[in-house]
Amino acid sequence: MIPRIAFCSHSLRTNDFFSRALKVLHRPWRHHPALLVPANRGIHVDSPPVIPALTTSYAHGTSSTPFLHATVGEILQQTVERWPDREAMAFLQDGVRKTFAQFQQEVDQAAAGLLALGLKKGDRLGMWGPNTYEWILFQFATAKAGIILVRTRSSSGEQAVGCKAVVCPTQFKTQKYCDMLRQICPEIESSSPGGIKSSRLPELTSVIVIDIRQPGMFHLDDVMQAGSSQYKQQLQDLQRKLSCDDPINIQFTSGTTGAPKGATLSHHNIVNNAYYVGNRIGYPWRVSDNPHPRICLPVPLYHCFGSVGGGICMAVHGISIVFPSAGYDGRANLAALESERCTVIYGTPTMFVDMLNQPDLAKYDLSSVEAGIMAGSPCPPEVVRKVIQTMGVKGLTIGYGTTENSPVTFFGNPTDNMERKSETVGYIMDHLEAKIVNPTSGEIVPLGETGEIMIRGYCVMLGYWNDESKTSECITKDGWYKTGDIGSMDACSYCRIEGRIKDMIIRGGENIYPAEIEQFLHTHPKVVEAQVVGVKDDRMGEEICACIKLVEGQDCTEEEIKAFCKGKIAHFKIPRYILFVNSYPLTVTAKVMSQISYLETTQTSLSILYRLPFND
Repeated sequence: MIPRIAFCSHSLRTNDFFSRALKVLHRPWRHHPALLVPANRGIHVDSPPVIPALTTSYAHGTSSTPFLHATVGEILQQTVERWPDREAMAFLQDGVRKTFAQFQQEVDQAAAGLLALGLKKGDRLGMWGPNTYEWILFQFATAKAGIILVRTRSSSGEQAVGCKAVVCPTQFKTQKYCDMLRQICPEIESSSPGGIKSSRLPELTSVIVIDIRQPGMFHLDDVMQAGSSQYKQQLQDLQRKLSCDDPINIQFTSGTTGAPKGATLSHHNIVNNAYYVGNRIGYPWRVSDNPHPRICLPVPLYHCFGSVGGGICMAVHGISIVFPSAGYDGRANLAALESERCTVIYGTPTMFVDMLNQPDLAKYDLSSVEAGIMAGSPCPPEVVRKVIQTMGVKGLTIGYGTTENSPVTFFGNPTDNMERKSETVGYIMDHLEAKIVNPTSGEIVPLGETGEIMIRGYCVMLGYWNDESKTSECITKDGWYKTGDIGSMDACSYCRIEGRIKDMIIRGGENIYPAEIEQFLHTHPKVVEAQVVGVKDDRMGEEICACIKLVEGQDCTEEEIKAFCKGKIAHFKIPRYILFVNSYPLTVTAKVMSQISYLETTQTSLSILYRLPFND
């Protein structure tokens, strides 16, 4: 990892000499016959780049906005002091609303309660469940207590990092959390709360259930009541020992190498990523407006998109977040946008497709919605255009990143033109470096050429928890994170995503990226969604199969799709197989599930691997 320098909030603005000196020190140089001349590799990102400045596929996002040197608890405190009575969040399904002052009071109470249970700085607490108030409460309470929050969807995460405590509901839909915990840790039934002793989970001592009391488990009320004045004082004393470089979150992700691993992020990682994301979408100047920004947040809190782009952005920028439902519900999203007069909407492309295809979309008043973020998986240009034109989200922005990068590394601007909004994932983020390299040689490719995207800067994770070998596989010795994604960059640093290296289809020696074909198929007027995968073929090695979901009420044939492709994309990229489907197997984050799915057609039966294009 490269060393990190933190500046006080005014240093780069008030000390011109120091500012100029730093720019010189960080400037890459190249030899010239007469003198050393700075290579043209920096791109200033305080506003959208309009003048082509880069000469190769390397960009350094220079910015006059310095880092925030603060912990999660400190940034929440600053916002509470500024807007104590502003509504911080609303959970519509459960009827929970909290102002910033109310939220901080309960965060402190919960943090003190965790200390009373015997948890201490550096311990891990697993959070398991859907979007509920308790999720975000413990996100901030653990940060305040110096406890590392483990964000996961299964018990494997708790096992892998040695969680001392787990927080969960009894169940949500078909997920019976308490039953699953009892299966892997039967000692819970005969234990007293806080006294679990398990051979399989040796570090686990406490389970905290947030709804119905269960044998051997604490209830949330027990934790809140345990936070007496003694532990509140202990909590205050602890603040002096916390550092913004301390690990704060472990997020399990498939990463670039397949098996789930615990990406470990610090306060510095997520606070600053939320800061610069919010700056780019315009929260600093919107936050004093009436109404101030209100974000409709349907994406899960256990993903960086929800927890950083939502929860941490809330604390950094003083915005309000609205949770339409505990689990994803497209109709609930539209209802929340109308009833809560939300000004910003977040979502994955599939979430936006679902909202666009609600049969009664036109009846909802979406006039309050000014901006949005679409991210989490490839964003088809046609879907982007429809969201802007049909839903009226003029300030829609596209983001790209990975959990390992806290997560956002490229991000658009609400004022970008339609081409940049729909064809790219935006330009390089503040204080980050990005380069596009040949995956084989590691050499930087010329502008416009495709290669692997690599990132360096403050956003790169501390590493995979207790896994140095996997960490070294994806972070080079000089601090570059290898994303495993294929893309290209223009002279203003705007990036286009082609797909993932591991998803590349090799047909007769030709390298084909599914995302390119998917984006083209979305331009067909009868196509709602398209997923392209490779199918084994004895002669060609792999053939292309397109799984297409049609607009409701439309009929289409395989021949019609192939005819649409002819002359518009290369002949070897035209899918050999066309399968019409009614739905895709989805994760709870509304992405195509990474699993084997057997799809039948009248002509052939194909075993198709649904591969997630980006990190889940």
